[in-house]
Amino acid sequence: MTNQKPIRTLFFAFAVFAFSLACFAQGEKLIKKTTYKTETIDFGAGGTVSVTGAPNGSISIEGWNKAEIEITAEIEIQAATEADLAQLALVNGFVIDQGFNSTRIISVGTFDKDYMKRKAKKFPKALLGMPFKIDYKIKVPRYCDLNITGGVGDFTLAGVDGEIFVKYLNSNAKMNLIGGSMQATFGGGTVDVTIPTRSWRGRFADIQLATGTMNIQLPLSFNAEVDATVLRSGQIENSFAELKPKSRNAQFTEKSISAKAGNGGVPLKFTVGDGTLKISEVK
Repeated sequence: MTNQKPIRTLFFAFAVFAFSLACFAQGEKLIKKTTYKTETIDFGAGGTVSVTGAPNGSISIEGWNKAEIEITAEIEIQAATEADLAQLALVNGFVIDQGFNSTRIISVGTFDKDYMKRKAKKFPKALLGMPFKIDYKIKVPRYCDLNITGGVGDFTLAGVDGEIFVKYLNSNAKMNLIGGSMQATFGGGTVDVTIPTRSWRGRFADIQLATGTMNIQLPLSFNAEVDATVLRSGQIENSFAELKPKSRNAQFTEKSISAKAGNGGVPLKFTVGDGTLKISEVK
């Protein structure tokens, strides 16, 4: 967040693609087709699951007690004719890449130039910018690591205890943290972060939002070191009474809070570039 250039560079391709979709939506009447695809993969606890979302679409991750990954994808494509839909259906979707103790779920389609050069060199150029999205619902072993990259769409996370990395262009995100570590960056949107119990087994959390609203909910009798910052325009709204300044010189302001909850301990860092950062008790 202190350096916005990496965020913009990372998501530039997604942003360009989203703009092209808007242009098509305004200029041409399209028909829509939705297909569903489900995959189940054996996968033991402790491995890494990576998900690369489509430029548009949601990603929902839920931890469960089975030693397998279950992927359910809703793939929506749009085009002017049924023949165009049939061609788009051949290239838009996802692939699975399995390695030793790791699984990658990768969205593919007309937005990916390298993929199209390899798989569909003679694909009609007029169809390359047609709108499509993929909504994922993915269940993973409770104890695993995650690496998530998304474009524009909702993101939900619950029930996973591991090392978690998230990068999203724009999202309405809801993350329920039960343990492990969290490092997340969002370009824009609304980000809701909940730590549901005071016996949280997490190591740290560092969550950044360039533009929008971040809502943080913490449990009573929670032990943590909390640093919250609004870098430019906006303010912090703190209603969590158990936060106390770390020292006499660390007084709370509308832009910065350096606090200790309970006996301190787990470091939690929340940063908003422009917007509102709200801290409250778990409802």
